[in-house]
Amino acid sequence: MENELLNIFDEEGNHIGSAIRQEVHKLGHWHETFHCWFISKDNEKDYIYFQKRSDSKKDYPNLLDITAAGHILAHEMIEDGVREVKEELGIDVSINELIPLGVIKYSVIQEDLIDKELSNVFLYKSQKGFEDFNLQTEEVSGIVRAEFGSFCEFWLGERKNLFIEGFELNNIGERVSIRKIVDKSSFVQHELAYYEKVLKLISEKIGLAI
Repeated sequence: MENELLNIFDEEGNHIGSAIRQEVHKLGHWHETFHCWFISKDNEKDYIYFQKRSDSKKDYPNLLDITAAGHILAHEMIEDGVREVKEELGIDVSINELIPLGVIKYSVIQEDLIDKELSNVFLYKSQKGFEDFNLQTEEVSGIVRAEFGSFCEFWLGERKNLFIEGFELNNIGERVSIRKIVDKSSFVQHELAYYEKVLKLISEKIGLAI
């Protein structure tokens, strides 16, 4: 995976070549990613879904994150990123079922990682139940959801905690129910500006004012 070849870009988004993933994250090259957020409606309430990253992941193990996401490889088109939904979640969707939210540019800089992403963000209005998810265990160890309005308040600083529910897989592959209160330490710390933009764009698509 660290030797996957990715397209790289300059600050203005111009394509300047390609590099392996390890080098991209070491040197901080801008590169393309695919993000897909699941949203659903249940009893007139809107819910947003998160994956729990596997404890074997090099980056951000055990943290809650975008429903499905991954890198766009150098030989791929943006729409090829939809493979991440099938690979990680076992949910078969086509690019035509997704609502494009645009490209969000953001970066996260840590001691051993410089992640500069041109994130192609999509929304999937799901009618799937938790039983429909078939997780790629080396990548994803669980799926949870939260009320969308509460999640907006959570990231916009109006509440400190968030109730989530769903399931995770234990060490022998059994599904264990999750119903608990979490804080921001349970989530991958994407830039606040990223969350603000994503939440605004999703709100517009589902007709909810935030």
